[in-house]
Amino acid sequence: MTLQQEIVGNAMQMAVVNLQPGQTVYCEAGKFLFKTPNVTMETRLSGPSGNGGQQQGGGGGMGGLLRQAMGTAMQAGQRALAGESLAFQYFTAEGGAGTVGFAGVLPGEMRALELDGTRAWFAEKDAFVAAESTVEFGIAFQGGRTGMSGGEGFILEKFTGHGTVIIAGAGNFIDLDPADFGGRIEVDTGCVVAFEEGIQYGVQRVGGLNRQGIMNAVFGGEGLSLATLEGSGRVILQSLTIESLANALKKAQGGDKQGPTGGLFSTHAG
Repeated sequence: MTLQQEIVGNAMQMAVVNLQPGQTVYCEAGKFLFKTPNVTMETRLSGPSGNGGQQQGGGGGMGGLLRQAMGTAMQAGQRALAGESLAFQYFTAEGGAGTVGFAGVLPGEMRALELDGTRAWFAEKDAFVAAESTVEFGIAFQGGRTGMSGGEGFILEKFTGHGTVIIAGAGNFIDLDPADFGGRIEVDTGCVVAFEEGIQYGVQRVGGLNRQGIMNAVFGGEGLSLATLEGSGRVILQSLTIESLANALKKAQGGDKQGPTGGLFSTHAG
């Protein structure tokens, strides 16, 4: 059953989802806006299993219950380690069609991605808004060297299965395919919103350890690293980074000490 949804708004969009009787959609805690009275809401620590939101018992008796409890604890622990919400909220239409609304947490766009089971999608931390119960949410940890250098890229959200998943970001979105640019693009690490499985994500140093490399890092506003995206597939980038938004707010409040240089002298949100 296809998820009927419409993304509305401009500067800060929202997703309005129309549920058929018995259809379930889930969101990360804190992304819910409104619902009609016939849509039930249930909060769980466990994520969907990809089988329509039904909990897997793992067998009967105490052994099955224990395995289910251990699986739930591992999922919640992984999300906690990644800095994600511990719980999901599930919404199901009962006795007729229903409507539920969701939004992200920053001014910007939203996008509905359609999964057909052949390719997973990866997204930046906190990009997930809502998805059909047939879409499975997971956490992907990048390799230590890439992750420690890449900031936002160390922990990614991973979506598999069939159905619709809705993500959000900051500012405006642009869709690119690295194959259209010789197979590789280099971007600010905070600009990556999401990309399809098959895209190779990495981090590279900005310039060498020479005069120009130091100038790029200190005065260029990008720090020491850039994200690299290689291969063929869909990539979604955002025009506003969380760091630049935080610095703009600090500057407006008179608390920005970075001056005109940016780069390594930028004031990071703590």
